[in-house]
Amino acid sequence: MATLLHIDTAGEKAMVAISQNGVLVAIKENEVFQTHASFLQVAIEALVVQTSISLNSMDAIAVTMGPGSYTGLRVGLSSAKGIAYALNKPIIGLSTLALLANAASKLPWFIEKKEKVQIFAMIDAKRMEVFGAIYDSKLNANLVEQAIEINASYLSHLIENHPTICIGSAATKAKTLLEDPALYFGEQSYNILDNIQLAEAAFTLAQFEDTAYSSPSYLKEFFFKK
Repeated sequence: MATLLHIDTAGEKAMVAISQNGVLVAIKENEVFQTHASFLQVAIEALVVQTSISLNSMDAIAVTMGPGSYTGLRVGLSSAKGIAYALNKPIIGLSTLALLANAASKLPWFIEKKEKVQIFAMIDAKRMEVFGAIYDSKLNANLVEQAIEINASYLSHLIENHPTICIGSAATKAKTLLEDPALYFGEQSYNILDNIQLAEAAFTLAQFEDTAYSSPSYLKEFFFKK
Protein backbone atom coordinates (compact mmCIF):
# COMPACT_ATOMS: atom_id res chain seq x y z
CA MET A 1 0.00 0.00 0.00
CA ALA A 2 1.27 3.44 -0.84
CA THR A 3 0.88 7.20 -0.91
CA LEU A 4 0.21 8.15 -4.52
CA LEU A 5 -0.25 11.34 -6.49
CA HIS A 6 -2.78 10.86 -9.30
CA ILE A 7 -2.75 12.98 -12.47
CA ASP A 8 -5.45 12.54 -15.11
CA THR A 9 -5.74 15.10 -17.89
CA ALA A 10 -6.63 12.67 -20.68
CA GLY A 11 -10.24 13.75 -21.16
CA GLU A 12 -12.64 16.63 -20.88
CA LYS A 13 -12.44 16.51 -17.07
CA ALA A 14 -9.07 16.68 -15.35
CA MET A 15 -8.45 15.11 -11.95
CA VAL A 16 -5.58 15.49 -9.51
CA ALA A 17 -5.72 13.52 -6.28
CA ILE A 18 -3.77 12.01 -3.42
CA SER A 19 -4.49 8.55 -2.07
CA GLN A 20 -3.07 6.63 0.85
CA ASN A 21 -3.37 2.87 1.28
CA GLY A 22 -5.96 2.69 -1.48
CA VAL A 23 -8.18 5.39 0.02
CA LEU A 24 -8.86 8.79 -1.52
CA VAL A 25 -7.49 11.57 0.69
CA ALA A 26 -8.27 14.62 -1.43
CA ILE A 27 -9.11 15.53 -5.01
CA LYS A 28 -9.27 18.58 -7.27
CA GLU A 29 -11.19 18.52 -10.56
CA ASN A 30 -11.39 20.79 -13.58
CA GLU A 31 -14.17 20.57 -16.17
CA VAL A 32 -12.95 23.34 -18.48
CA PHE A 33 -10.99 21.33 -21.03
CA GLN A 34 -9.01 24.25 -22.42
CA THR A 35 -7.58 25.13 -18.99
CA HIS A 36 -6.16 21.75 -17.91
CA ALA A 37 -2.58 23.01 -18.32
CA SER A 38 -3.06 26.03 -16.05
CA PHE A 39 -5.15 24.00 -13.60
CA LEU A 40 -2.69 21.18 -13.03
CA GLN A 41 0.23 22.70 -11.12
CA VAL A 42 -2.04 24.96 -9.07
CA ALA A 43 -4.18 21.97 -8.11
CA ILE A 44 -1.18 19.87 -7.07
CA GLU A 45 0.12 22.68 -4.88
CA ALA A 46 -3.33 23.15 -3.32
CA LEU A 47 -3.59 19.43 -2.51
CA VAL A 48 -0.20 19.43 -0.83
CA VAL A 49 -1.26 22.36 1.34
CA GLN A 50 -4.70 20.92 2.05
CA THR A 51 -3.45 17.48 3.08
CA SER A 52 -0.06 18.42 4.56
CA ILE A 53 1.37 15.57 2.48
CA SER A 54 4.48 16.71 0.66
CA LEU A 55 5.39 15.63 -2.84
CA ASN A 56 8.52 14.09 -1.42
CA SER A 57 6.29 11.79 0.66
CA MET A 58 4.74 10.26 -2.45
CA ASP A 59 5.71 6.70 -3.22
CA ALA A 60 4.85 7.09 -6.91
CA ILE A 61 3.12 9.32 -9.45
CA ALA A 62 0.19 7.70 -11.27
CA VAL A 63 -0.71 9.29 -14.60
CA THR A 64 -3.13 8.40 -17.40
CA MET A 65 -1.18 7.60 -20.57
CA GLY A 66 -4.10 7.59 -22.99
CA PRO A 67 -5.65 7.23 -25.38
CA GLY A 68 -7.26 10.62 -25.07
CA SER A 69 -6.67 14.27 -25.84
CA TYR A 70 -3.28 14.87 -27.47
CA THR A 71 -2.74 18.08 -25.52
CA GLY A 72 -4.11 16.72 -22.27
CA LEU A 73 -1.91 13.63 -22.39
CA ARG A 74 1.22 15.69 -22.99
CA VAL A 75 0.35 18.06 -20.15
CA GLY A 76 -0.25 15.24 -17.68
CA LEU A 77 2.76 13.11 -18.53
CA SER A 78 5.18 16.03 -18.68
CA SER A 79 4.09 17.15 -15.21
CA ALA A 80 4.39 13.60 -13.87
CA LYS A 81 7.87 13.28 -15.38
CA GLY A 82 8.96 16.62 -13.94
CA ILE A 83 7.98 15.56 -10.42
CA ALA A 84 9.43 12.07 -10.88
CA TYR A 85 12.78 13.43 -12.08
CA ALA A 86 13.03 16.09 -9.40
CA LEU A 87 12.17 13.77 -6.50
CA ASN A 88 13.39 10.42 -7.89
CA LYS A 89 9.92 8.85 -7.79
CA PRO A 90 8.58 6.10 -10.07
CA ILE A 91 5.76 6.68 -12.56
CA ILE A 92 2.73 4.41 -12.86
CA GLY A 93 1.10 4.64 -16.28
CA LEU A 94 -2.62 3.93 -16.54
CA SER A 95 -4.60 3.19 -19.70
CA THR A 96 -7.83 5.15 -20.02
CA LEU A 97 -9.38 2.09 -21.69
CA ALA A 98 -8.38 -0.17 -18.79
CA LEU A 99 -9.90 2.39 -16.44
CA LEU A 100 -13.15 2.29 -18.42
CA ALA A 101 -13.15 -1.50 -18.26
CA ASN A 102 -12.64 -1.36 -14.51
CA ALA A 103 -15.62 1.00 -14.22
CA ALA A 104 -17.74 -1.33 -16.37
CA SER A 105 -16.98 -4.27 -14.08
CA LYS A 106 -18.94 -2.51 -11.33
CA LEU A 107 -22.13 -2.11 -13.36
CA PRO A 108 -25.13 -4.30 -12.38
CA TRP A 109 -25.40 -5.61 -15.97
CA PHE A 110 -21.82 -6.91 -15.76
CA ILE A 111 -22.25 -8.37 -12.28
CA GLU A 112 -25.44 -10.15 -13.31
CA LYS A 113 -23.83 -11.86 -16.30
CA LYS A 114 -20.30 -12.06 -14.85
CA GLU A 115 -18.44 -14.99 -16.47
CA LYS A 116 -20.10 -14.59 -19.87
CA VAL A 117 -19.64 -10.90 -20.47
CA GLN A 118 -16.91 -8.96 -22.26
CA ILE A 119 -16.18 -5.24 -22.21
CA PHE A 120 -15.59 -3.03 -25.23
CA ALA A 121 -13.98 0.13 -23.83
CA MET A 122 -14.25 2.90 -26.40
CA ILE A 123 -13.26 6.53 -26.72
CA ASP A 124 -14.66 8.62 -29.57
CA ALA A 125 -12.07 9.22 -32.28
CA LYS A 126 -14.46 11.07 -34.64
CA ARG A 127 -16.37 9.81 -37.68
CA MET A 128 -17.01 6.07 -37.18
CA GLU A 129 -13.68 5.40 -35.52
CA VAL A 130 -12.99 4.73 -31.86
CA PHE A 131 -9.93 4.17 -29.72
CA GLY A 132 -10.85 0.83 -28.23
CA ALA A 133 -9.86 -2.36 -26.45
CA ILE A 134 -11.80 -5.48 -25.54
CA TYR A 135 -11.54 -7.15 -22.13
CA ASP A 136 -12.84 -10.45 -20.80
CA SER A 137 -14.79 -10.84 -17.57
CA LYS A 138 -11.54 -10.89 -15.57
CA LEU A 139 -10.40 -7.63 -17.23
CA ASN A 140 -7.71 -9.30 -19.31
CA ALA A 141 -7.27 -7.67 -22.71
CA ASN A 142 -8.45 -9.90 -25.56
CA LEU A 143 -7.91 -7.09 -28.04
CA VAL A 144 -5.18 -4.58 -27.17
CA GLU A 145 -5.90 -0.87 -27.49
CA GLN A 146 -6.00 0.35 -31.06
CA ALA A 147 -7.90 2.57 -33.49
CA ILE A 148 -11.00 0.67 -34.67
CA GLU A 149 -13.57 1.49 -37.34
CA ILE A 150 -16.90 0.28 -35.99
CA ASN A 151 -20.08 -0.70 -37.84
CA ALA A 152 -23.08 -2.97 -37.30
CA SER A 153 -21.22 -6.00 -38.64
CA TYR A 154 -18.34 -5.47 -36.21
CA LEU A 155 -20.69 -5.26 -33.24
CA SER A 156 -22.69 -8.29 -34.41
CA HIS A 157 -19.51 -10.33 -34.57
CA LEU A 158 -18.60 -9.28 -31.01
CA ILE A 159 -21.80 -10.63 -29.50
CA GLU A 160 -21.78 -13.99 -31.29
CA ASN A 161 -20.19 -15.62 -28.24
CA HIS A 162 -20.40 -13.08 -25.43
CA PRO A 163 -22.78 -10.36 -24.23
CA THR A 164 -20.85 -7.11 -24.53
CA ILE A 165 -20.73 -3.87 -22.58
CA CYS A 166 -19.77 -0.86 -24.70
CA ILE A 167 -18.55 1.82 -22.33
CA GLY A 168 -17.01 5.23 -22.88
CA SER A 169 -17.54 8.40 -24.87
CA ALA A 170 -18.21 6.49 -28.11
CA ALA A 171 -20.96 4.27 -26.67
CA THR A 172 -23.77 6.52 -27.84
CA LYS A 173 -22.36 6.47 -31.37
CA ALA A 174 -22.12 2.68 -31.24
CA LYS A 175 -25.74 2.42 -30.10
CA THR A 176 -26.93 4.01 -33.34
CA LEU A 177 -25.38 1.13 -35.26
CA LEU A 178 -26.96 -1.87 -33.54
CA GLU A 179 -29.33 -2.50 -30.65
CA ASP A 180 -29.49 -6.04 -29.29
CA PRO A 181 -30.27 -7.64 -25.90
CA ALA A 182 -26.68 -8.88 -25.84
CA LEU A 183 -25.36 -5.32 -26.03
CA TYR A 184 -25.28 -2.82 -23.18
CA PHE A 185 -24.30 0.78 -23.85
CA GLY A 186 -22.96 3.06 -21.14
CA GLU A 187 -21.53 6.47 -21.98
CA GLN A 188 -20.37 7.01 -18.41
CA SER A 189 -16.67 7.31 -17.70
CA TYR A 190 -14.43 6.05 -14.92
CA ASN A 191 -13.81 7.98 -11.72
CA ILE A 192 -10.91 8.56 -9.36
CA LEU A 193 -11.65 5.35 -7.44
CA ASP A 194 -10.86 3.40 -10.61
CA ASN A 195 -7.56 5.29 -10.93
CA ILE A 196 -6.69 4.47 -7.34
CA GLN A 197 -7.60 0.79 -7.67
CA LEU A 198 -5.50 0.21 -10.79
CA ALA A 199 -2.61 2.35 -9.57
CA GLU A 200 -2.44 0.46 -6.27
CA ALA A 201 -2.37 -2.85 -8.13
CA ALA A 202 0.43 -1.63 -10.40
CA PHE A 203 2.42 -0.29 -7.44
CA THR A 204 2.16 -3.62 -5.62
CA LEU A 205 3.56 -5.38 -8.69
CA ALA A 206 6.19 -2.66 -9.24
CA GLN A 207 4.85 -2.02 -12.73
CA PHE A 208 6.49 1.32 -13.45
CA GLU A 209 7.09 3.32 -16.62
CA ASP A 210 10.51 4.21 -17.96
CA THR A 211 10.63 7.84 -16.86
CA ALA A 212 12.98 8.87 -19.65
CA TYR A 213 11.37 7.09 -22.59
CA SER A 214 7.68 6.67 -21.76
CA SER A 215 5.29 8.50 -24.04
CA PRO A 216 1.51 8.95 -24.30
CA SER A 217 -0.58 6.29 -26.02
CA TYR A 218 -1.92 8.32 -28.94
CA LEU A 219 -2.84 5.23 -31.05
CA LYS A 220 -2.74 7.41 -34.16
CA GLU A 221 0.12 9.52 -35.46
CA PHE A 222 -0.03 13.16 -34.47
CA PHE A 223 0.80 15.74 -37.11
CA PHE A 224 1.59 19.37 -36.40
CA LYS A 225 0.10 21.81 -38.87
CA LYS A 226 2.70 23.92 -40.66
